[in-house]
Amino acid sequence: MVKAVVGEESRLKLVEDRLSQVEIGLVIGKLSKSLDKGFVYDLIPTPLNDAGEPAASLIETASRDDTKKKGSKAKPQSDSSTLFIDKDWIAEHARQVSRMLLGGMMVIGVYISVNESCFKNSTTLLCQTVKVAADAAPSFDSETDERLLIHISYSPRRWTCRNCSLASSITSGSLRPCDFKLGKVLASLKELRCIYNFSIRLPVHSEKEQRRNFSDVLRQGLSSHTKALKSAKCLIDGKLVIEEDQFVPDGPHEVEFLLPFMQDDEVVGVLVFKGSVCSFAYLNPKEFILQALHDIKEDIIKSLNSRLDILCDEAEGESESVNKDQEASTHTPTSKQVLQLNLQFKRQYSSLSFPRRVFIPWLASAYICDYVLPSETIEVIKDHCVELMSMEAPQVASEILELESEASLVTSTTKSFSDVANSASKSDSSLSVRSAGTGNATSVQSATKSTPSTTFAALFVLFMSILVGLILLFLRS
Repeated sequence: MVKAVVGEESRLKLVEDRLSQVEIGLVIGKLSKSLDKGFVYDLIPTPLNDAGEPAASLIETASRDDTKKKGSKAKPQSDSSTLFIDKDWIAEHARQVSRMLLGGMMVIGVYISVNESCFKNSTTLLCQTVKVAADAAPSFDSETDERLLIHISYSPRRWTCRNCSLASSITSGSLRPCDFKLGKVLASLKELRCIYNFSIRLPVHSEKEQRRNFSDVLRQGLSSHTKALKSAKCLIDGKLVIEEDQFVPDGPHEVEFLLPFMQDDEVVGVLVFKGSVCSFAYLNPKEFILQALHDIKEDIIKSLNSRLDILCDEAEGESESVNKDQEASTHTPTSKQVLQLNLQFKRQYSSLSFPRRVFIPWLASAYICDYVLPSETIEVIKDHCVELMSMEAPQVASEILELESEASLVTSTTKSFSDVANSASKSDSSLSVRSAGTGNATSVQSATKSTPSTTFAALFVLFMSILVGLILLFLRS
């Protein structure tokens, strides 16, 4: 349980200076179970909704008759107001921001700037808001059942932090006070970079009772891969990581994940999901090396799921904006068409390219990420930075890192089972991870190839064995 919270002094001081009215937003940081401590990197205000209204506001509840009574004084506005919160809009903001955060960073709660009396009268509503934000931006670790609620009172000016338990019933009783202080957090973060190369073959089963399309098979495959990656053993510089009392050493290091073999039967096709994921993770100095590996795994899985969610969102937008007749006359398949393919009856080759990941400078030396569709340019990320993260977009294109090259974009293709079986002996298979601190990474790959020379040697050995057998049989007779 988080008992103490440290906030980045340089960022929170700027937030305090700009606050003069009701404001609500997201708390970005990390909750460390091993240290029983929380780290707050930044507070991001929730933007105005589609109607141009703020996500939180005060509503007057005092009766006019009470204020007109002779000899009675009108109550101050702070005592006669209740808090209104657009929880759905905050949940959507949390979902979008969560996609842009890298390993070791997440939406760890909600902050609210309001007077003391209104805060005390709205604790249950605020707990519910924290819960919907947590549901929209879930943690990779299912055991993490707590989030933070930071209250900034501007009359008088004071910061308080409370731990909100998601496991208990959402009431004011689920809040527990935390020690809160300011310090330098971002400058002490350790950065880890990882290139995760993968090639996953997801079987398409002959399920007559249930039709499953492209996106369904892909989601189930990602879910299975998530479980395998969670339990995967890790090698660092060729040594198995088993001890928890190790800190992350300095310098570049080679990281490998040992994934278990998967067994499947009764398949009618195969969905091949392959590509490379560039992953970042940020670690506090006193956290152990297993936490670093956990954050890398979380970032990889979250990145793959985010790309699929973006494609599904784009497909839904396509179905609303594109005319059916025009779509039918187009020879190039859209993402909507591919995602809705029924793979039980699909016998032709089809493919779908996922969005590529780019990295944008954020705070100190830390980065955030965004995703660019194959049909988009890097310019689209500027609006996301301003609207979602309340930050200035990079003015120079060279500041944006494009570490996922065009040749290694994440793609998924469907093939019949016979096509995959015939081509298996001709293709290379590799599954590797490259990781480094702030240096270059070294690739580790395993390949299986079938060449004409090895085939000829096998036939020659077989012929000689038959010949020797016939000679021995003749001599015995």
